[in-house]
Amino acid sequence: MTHAPIIEMRGISKQFAQVQANDSVDFLLQRGEIHAIVGENGAGKSTLMKILYGLYQADAGEIFVDGNRANIASPRHAMRLGLGMVQQHFTLIPVFTALQNIVLAKEPCKFGVILDDREAEKKIKALATQLGFDVPLNTPIESLPIGTQQHTEILKVLYHGADILIMDEPTAVLAPQEIEGLFNCLRRLRNEGKSLIIITHKLDEVMAIADTVTVMRRGQAVNTCAITDTDPAMLAEMMLGEPVIPSALTREQTEHTTPMLCIEGVTLSENANIGRRHRWRDVLSNRETGKRHLNEISLDVFPGEIVGIAGVEGNGQTELVEVLTGLRQIDSGTLTLNGERVAHIPADRHRHGVSLNDRIDDNFIVGHHKIRRYCRHGMLRRKSIQRSALNAMDKYQIRIGNVSDRIRTLSGGNQQKVVVARELEMNPEVIIAAHPTRGLDIHAAEFVHTRLIHARNRGKAILLVSSELDELLHLSDRIAVMSDGKIVGIVKPTETDKQELGALMLGLHEVEMETSTATRTFSGENDDN
Repeated sequence: MTHAPIIEMRGISKQFAQVQANDSVDFLLQRGEIHAIVGENGAGKSTLMKILYGLYQADAGEIFVDGNRANIASPRHAMRLGLGMVQQHFTLIPVFTALQNIVLAKEPCKFGVILDDREAEKKIKALATQLGFDVPLNTPIESLPIGTQQHTEILKVLYHGADILIMDEPTAVLAPQEIEGLFNCLRRLRNEGKSLIIITHKLDEVMAIADTVTVMRRGQAVNTCAITDTDPAMLAEMMLGEPVIPSALTREQTEHTTPMLCIEGVTLSENANIGRRHRWRDVLSNRETGKRHLNEISLDVFPGEIVGIAGVEGNGQTELVEVLTGLRQIDSGTLTLNGERVAHIPADRHRHGVSLNDRIDDNFIVGHHKIRRYCRHGMLRRKSIQRSALNAMDKYQIRIGNVSDRIRTLSGGNQQKVVVARELEMNPEVIIAAHPTRGLDIHAAEFVHTRLIHARNRGKAILLVSSELDELLHLSDRIAVMSDGKIVGIVKPTETDKQELGALMLGLHEVEMETSTATRTFSGENDDN
């Protein structure tokens, strides 16, 4: 006898402007299973789950929760039905403690009016122990490692009564050692009868953690099968609709020359560039502890090389990119840039990459709108802008309805491809790429990799920040590992592996950093030939 599914979605359709995001999608989730959803950018994965969680309303279709028809009008309604969602970008309040974040909107009270922190802490500690988490509940979220923040998010949805967890790209910001810990937690939740949905692009992780996988393509669910009946190659072919043929990346040798980007002894304290929203208490605390975002960072990037930056999020990578792109002023040290044209692919596309309420073609020229091709006598040349945008959309395989649509109508992955296309098409001399393939499917990510290698081979200097260790090992000529605001090692991809990089990222050991130029040359070693 088969049990009724805990979630059933029938004929779900959703359209944004001219883009059909979901087209009569059926989806089943069984109780006590881990169900992965994979697909290209714009395939409709996130839209389908946002409909399930009440963030969007479907144009057509029905949802059944535990056999009962449900009209999920909001996330609050979804939570009452036992659904919880851990989004890729955490929704925690930085200045609140972990405990305050977890109980927010469901604070336990004595006599109906008095906050009972002790009872809440007791309940959450028991839940954390059950999951194998070590979360310091009375520590502000902003002071916790990124992996612990994710544990806090999971505790939050479970504390609010979720039996069904939706996780969007749950491993995007974790080191390899933290990923295995997360997977162990998910398996424990499954064994306790919880049901989990994971949206991911990492097919090897799908094979490692999922029981069932649904493949989406162009807004439709094209196949659902047990994980034992498939493999990564089959999944990739279903996602794309054709066999995947990896492109051969030819890496040309380049000569050692003057560095295009030179970073010397750069220091950035936590209270640098503080705005009014920061409290004086924090400023005084930072002065006392002397804590720094960047601590004596030194690194060269030469023409014709890709230098990768590895590190668990929150260890200075973001601040390094911000000082290099002028978003922050350093306390001490020097930055030397030998080149006028700099491309910046930002990690946070919504904050620094696109203007969500503006047209797609206008977003394509952001930062370049004054060049002659797009502007003459102070007037935008609309036909030229549209022509360039359409050419880029075709070249970078970006799925759109019309270039005049607002960019918010595109999927997150297609928004990211607009940013990548805009920056790389301007023929920059230096490329600062922060997580350029985050949220991209395997096909799109491979395309971006190819463009970066081609830029490297043409003598461009590239600083690549990524949480994807496979990406860093695949693309980089050298990898600098950051931990606690410092570079703790510079290694060659051919002489390291993910486990060593993960240990460096977590501060478990350091590669000896010599003061000679050996660690700061193109090849990473002295070359007297």
